[in-house]
Amino acid sequence: MLIAIPKEILSEEKRVAATPETVKKYIALGFTVVVEAGAGEGVMITDDDYRNAGATIANDVEKMFAEADLVLKVKQPVFNEHKKKHEVEMLRRDSILITFLHPAAPSSHQMVRDLQEKNITALTMDGIPRISRAQRMDALSSMSAITGYKSVIMAANQLPKFIPMIGTAIGTIKPANFLVIGIGVVGLQAIATAKRLGAVVKTLDIRKNASVEADSLGGKVIDFDIPQELAAGSGGYAKPLDESWLQKERTLISSHLADIDVVILSALVPGEVAPILITDEMVAAMKPGSVIIDVSIDQGGNCQVTEPGKFVQIHEVHVCGIQNIPGRMAVHASWLYANNLYYYVENLFKKGKDTLDFDDEIVKGSLVTHQTKIVHEGTLKAMK
Repeated sequence: MLIAIPKEILSEEKRVAATPETVKKYIALGFTVVVEAGAGEGVMITDDDYRNAGATIANDVEKMFAEADLVLKVKQPVFNEHKKKHEVEMLRRDSILITFLHPAAPSSHQMVRDLQEKNITALTMDGIPRISRAQRMDALSSMSAITGYKSVIMAANQLPKFIPMIGTAIGTIKPANFLVIGIGVVGLQAIATAKRLGAVVKTLDIRKNASVEADSLGGKVIDFDIPQELAAGSGGYAKPLDESWLQKERTLISSHLADIDVVILSALVPGEVAPILITDEMVAAMKPGSVIIDVSIDQGGNCQVTEPGKFVQIHEVHVCGIQNIPGRMAVHASWLYANNLYYYVENLFKKGKDTLDFDDEIVKGSLVTHQTKIVHEGTLKAMK
């Protein structure tokens, strides 16, 4: 079975899906590995490094895709400007694709339908359940830790103010106020990073357990009075709220936004479209020069006016919809992701390299398309 590792072509994406270390491991499992020329450039891995690990190097990505049994990527397939073809179009019919697909996001729906039509067995790395057996494969947690850190650094770079309290000869400059919404791995890392920079940090999550974790890091918890059976589901994940509860949450957020300099948005429901928590009207009420980093954009975004892949100014507020924040810390992100992906593939083919284990709980949770059908529940719900 031939594994192909293409060079990522999403804007500003420097990560790579395999390192020489994991290439050796795939070969030890009995796979053959081909890597597109230049795939590791963004993380200082040369073609010779891959050759020395046992991979062959391909100069023609279209030919490589056409021959591959299994394609391992970092981000969802996109249009290749050089080839004037979409990456899905270049995939061999009946082949396997493993990557971050974000299949429930509206922007991904046509791509998922195209995968379905080509009978691609597509598996998404953001669908791995958070169970103890899957910890080594949990790429979402790995990338979320990076995203939480980098989102605060990006906000600091955009904010036209100091973040810490600064004493000067003519007075004291007050610290910046951050609001972190969604206290998963992203949110916790964002709180810790913002606190280290000297910000005053408020936090909001519909789950009481998440709020306790935020408080332990020094975040000032905004209480949202909601029955926990409506807020928290299996595995401790947030549940989707109906419109009436979402409106109550928006009203609560609105009461705090006037004093906030930076909002980090990371409120997600696994496998579903992200809930809209900040509307256009709410953005207009924020202070000029304030910043929103909407890291939930891969699943549609928590802010109504976020533009996927762009950093825009709306109502004099900077709104970030950058989709590949971990790609801006590509060295550590690639090392983490490549190892997560290796353990996922090892588990997927534990019955043999020609047999996918569709009975496995981890595989079931991450399967998106198979046998010309869309099988991912969150995606099917979002497409209705």
